[in-house]
This record gives sequence, structure tokens and C-alpha cells, in this order.
Amino acid sequence: MTWTIAPEPYDSPVAAALWRAYYTEVSDRWYLLHEGRRTNPEELEREIAALPGTELAPPTGQLLVGRYDGEPAGSAGVRLLAPDTAELTRVFVWGQWRGRGGAALLVGAAERAARALGARRLILDTRGDLVEARALYARLGYTETGPHNDDVYAEHWFRKELAVS
Repeated sequence: MTWTIAPEPYDSPVAAALWRAYYTEVSDRWYLLHEGRRTNPEELEREIAALPGTELAPPTGQLLVGRYDGEPAGSAGVRLLAPDTAELTRVFVWGQWRGRGGAALLVGAAERAARALGARRLILDTRGDLVEARALYARLGYTETGPHNDDVYAEHWFRKELAVS
């Protein structure tokens, strides 16, 4: 069983399914923690529609899909924010494929995609309850920094200088 990672159009059926799974998981987690409930279906549909991923399209962005033994299993995206800075986003591995190294491979592929877009650094934000994500980023050499945005859900910000290839 092996991972393959390749660019994917942000609006493909595979990308849409991964986005829905990712958003459902992080949204449910937030609402369960803060309000003791899951995301209601109308909220979920509204938010998914509001964030279609257009910023993850070339020439200034890229969505990557990881497949485990040929099955869509995860994603990672990058988008340029400035000529030398890209944002890492939508890092996700479906539950049944977690623990098999896919997240690190997806982030590595996203780093290469960011360099190909001209970025010399990657930044990202995440929430406090996403402890697995924070541990992954720290393990992969990302340094926690001060805020670089005012996103209402952002509680931790990270940065990594990309090695020149």
C-alpha cells in the first residue's frame, strides 16, 4: 500500500468530497466543544458553498490530493499571499487512512508546490483544539509565531522558511 500525491482541480468531485469531509470534521469538533452540538446541515452547506477553494487554482494556488492505494485519502492546499509567502491550508487525511504517513507527505508536497509558485516561506493558522495538527506542524519544522491574520477561528499561527531547491 502506497501514497501518491498529485494536483487536483479544486472543483473536482474528489476535491469536493474531501473538502466536505474536512469541513464537517473541523466544524463538528468546534461546535461540540463550544456549544455541545454538531454542525447543523444548513450551516454546513452555507459554509462549504462560501469557501469553494477558488484560491487553490493555478497560477497562484494549488490543491493536492493524496491517494492511498489509489483511493482518495487526503488533501493539502497552498495559495500565494505575497510573491514570497504562501499559506498552507486544507491539510486533511480521512480517518481510516490516518497514521500511515499521509499528512507529512501531503505537507511536503505542498511545500514543493509553494516553492514552485515562488514562495520562500509558508504560513498557516489552526485552532487550539486541533492538537494533532499543531503537533504535525511542529514535527515538520514549523515554528509557532504571532498572529498573521484575524480569522475568528485562528488561535495558533505557524511559519516555515522553505529551503531553496
